[in-house]
Amino acid sequence: MKTFLKTALASAAVMAAGVAQAADDVTLQLKWVTQAQFAGYYVAQDKGFYKEEDLNVTIKPGGPDIAPAQVIAGGGADVVLDWMPSALASREKGLALVNIAQPFKSSGMMLTCRKDAGIASPADFAGKTLGVWFFGNEYPFLSWMNKLGLATDGSDGGVTVLKQGFNVDPILQGQAACVSTMTYNEYWQIIDAGLSPDDLVVFKYEDQGVATLEDGMYVMEENLADPAFEDKMVRFVRASMKGWKWAEENPEDAAMIVLDNDASGAQTEEHQIRMMGEVAKLTSGSNGALDPADYERTVGSLMSGGSDPVITMAPEGAWTHAITDKALN
Repeated sequence: MKTFLKTALASAAVMAAGVAQAADDVTLQLKWVTQAQFAGYYVAQDKGFYKEEDLNVTIKPGGPDIAPAQVIAGGGADVVLDWMPSALASREKGLALVNIAQPFKSSGMMLTCRKDAGIASPADFAGKTLGVWFFGNEYPFLSWMNKLGLATDGSDGGVTVLKQGFNVDPILQGQAACVSTMTYNEYWQIIDAGLSPDDLVVFKYEDQGVATLEDGMYVMEENLADPAFEDKMVRFVRASMKGWKWAEENPEDAAMIVLDNDASGAQTEEHQIRMMGEVAKLTSGSNGALDPADYERTVGSLMSGGSDPVITMAPEGAWTHAITDKALN
């Protein structure tokens, strides 16, 4: 009897070990460096939400030289975070990215301008130098300028585009009247550098009617044909959204989790808590499922570029509810 029990216990231990080793690997590529913009994923990892879904998730920070679309094209990630303008532009060029979930409901993108540069409304942009991020981040700006009828080649009556680094130096040093900022990040860098809100005027893309979707989850279309991959993404989305809702409800604790994962040591507690508070405003209202109306608005904005639109035709198959329907219902 003792021998039987020992054998049974040994078999149970082997089975348990097998179960422990069965977690599916998922690699997530972020759009930018470790910060509260991505708190939901770090929370899901820290709180064991991925583990509960039998997932072993590796979160890869981004940076100025990392393009999520290139990473996934090269097989370096299973899922990437990207802005929809960039993802749709990539799709039109032949990289079949598909949006499987959309945690961010609202856009955090703004153009922040100095009042002493003579900017009070978009009508004052003509003849001014405007700082713009590139590497796929320029598309919302270009769509907006097209809507305003402003050329972006520096010609008379248009605007001069300054290729902005991922900082706010141009507005601080007087090189540009306006710079690209996010509600949760660069705007506050300007404030921390010494300018006050009274010195500035901000134009939120949401308020200007040119907002496009940001920070969606994208995978390669061909992978969705694999039932095992689809199941893995269902579990990944479910755990990630659990992480996002926890972060919304516990912003300060979520910011601390982000700081714990910041290998660079560049982030500060004050900045991350403030960022998480602003990011929570953008994820609020989304359960993770893409709103088709938001998608259509984004596509319409990107196709409204006259002779030089960001995309030339309405995409087909660029998003799916197949994952969120199973993950969230």
